[in-house]
Amino acid sequence: MSRPAGRDKQPAAAATRRTPSRRQHRRNRRTSGSWWIPWLFLAPALILFVYFKFIPMAQAISMSVQDVRPYLGNLYVGAANYTEILSSDGFRAATWNTILLAVGQTFGSMILGFALALLVEGQTRKLTFIRSAAFLPVVVPIAVVAELWRIMYHPTGDGLLNQLLGLVGLGPSGFINDPDTSLASIVVTGIWRGAPYDMMIFLAGLAGIDRGLYEAAIVDGASVRQRIRHVTLPGLRAVFAILFVLAAVRGFRAFTEVFLLTNGGPNGSTEVVMTLIYKLGFEQNRLGVASAGAVLLFVATLVLTVCVQLLRRRRVA
Repeated sequence: MSRPAGRDKQPAAAATRRTPSRRQHRRNRRTSGSWWIPWLFLAPALILFVYFKFIPMAQAISMSVQDVRPYLGNLYVGAANYTEILSSDGFRAATWNTILLAVGQTFGSMILGFALALLVEGQTRKLTFIRSAAFLPVVVPIAVVAELWRIMYHPTGDGLLNQLLGLVGLGPSGFINDPDTSLASIVVTGIWRGAPYDMMIFLAGLAGIDRGLYEAAIVDGASVRQRIRHVTLPGLRAVFAILFVLAAVRGFRAFTEVFLLTNGGPNGSTEVVMTLIYKLGFEQNRLGVASAGAVLLFVATLVLTVCVQLLRRRRVA
């Protein structure tokens, strides 16, 4: 005997009524109070970010179109500050030095970090100690790093690095005291401090590569260089993209090491955008022009980040 059609529909309708919709589930979560718990944990960090980062950013954008006059009131000048700083020879020279510094530190730290990651990859206790020791330059305060390298860069023959150069028959170098080598010396300092950080990111990326690919490459007779080229590098494309952005931003925002080692000298050979902004704002009291330079630096960093992400998505697609 066949069952009436109405009886078959009743259980289905009851099941539909018993199954809560997504809107009801979201409403139940809100009424139960669980939705605000993650925001409660994030609140301290968000408050600090808003107060010390986002509010100053908004104030810098506002000051960049004003003639800042403390205690007298600011005057709106439009794009005059941008025109002044873009037409400045010092800003163009500082921009070129910043690009050279960022490129040198970015590729130098990534290459050295990748090499270190290949050398210390593994799970033994000795490698754990070596990785921890190699990571020390990252956790040491940048002021200590700058002072250490300033001592090693002593321009006389008694300096540490000059003594090492003397062992191979090379004459003493002025390093940060010579306009021809000062910027390169700062690049070396940045590479020494940034490479261990890149090494740790590369180690995390190497751990995610399928070991079966290496075994298959060994069976096919691939050499170490071929395994790195055809297995390791393709598996680290996303890591390279992330590190490129991080290292480039770090290079564009270089300030402390330059300020402590050379303060933009000698003869402006190491003047970068950050040190120029500092001098315009706090030494020359031209806060509007300094704010315009800071906004331009932010826009350049944002454009670089967006371009790298677009290129990465296009390659993935």
